[in-house]
Amino acid sequence: MGIEHQTLNLFDSARQRLVAVDVAARWDYEMKANDGFWKLPVAIISNGNTVKNTEYSFLANVCAARGYLVASVQHDLPTDPPLMTKVGLPYVGRLEVYKKGEANILFVLEKLKKVWPNADYGHLTLVGHSNGGDIAMYFATQHADLVSKAVTLDNLRVPFVLNKTLKILSFRSKDPSFQTDPWRTADPSAGEGGQY
Repeated sequence: MGIEHQTLNLFDSARQRLVAVDVAARWDYEMKANDGFWKLPVAIISNGNTVKNTEYSFLANVCAARGYLVASVQHDLPTDPPLMTKVGLPYVGRLEVYKKGEANILFVLEKLKKVWPNADYGHLTLVGHSNGGDIAMYFATQHADLVSKAVTLDNLRVPFVLNKTLKILSFRSKDPSFQTDPWRTADPSAGEGGQY
């Protein structure tokens, strides 16, 4: 079982932003998809703040071994301002960070479709750690029609999507220093930051 990794250093000219992506796929499943026998399921991995997207290669390899086309997106850049918490604002002031992550994922999906056209981009699996988990939940809220599964590791800010078709698996630490935000409701129809 050979898993191939490819690094794509993409540039989003509309936002004047670099977006690095590590793509992993199992070559035999990729060949079957290219021959029209099936479509590769797609998993998007979103990194935690200041963590390199390549540090999640153990997750990418597990997903790729099961036949997924996996894209690990680098959401934050060294030139980005530090991640701040602003109590009292929607998503404690991190809405712009989640919108940036959403735009990164949409941009990456469009690029992947050109290189890997034989993949299923309509039933995404999102995997995210910490801030990346919040990006995954935010993306699932905004694009419920594209997401079928979400796996989060210690996301604290964005509530889970209330959607009977979305399957969610979430892991939370017991560290008293990191507590989830007090959410009042997770009604996506309430709009951006509708949980407050």
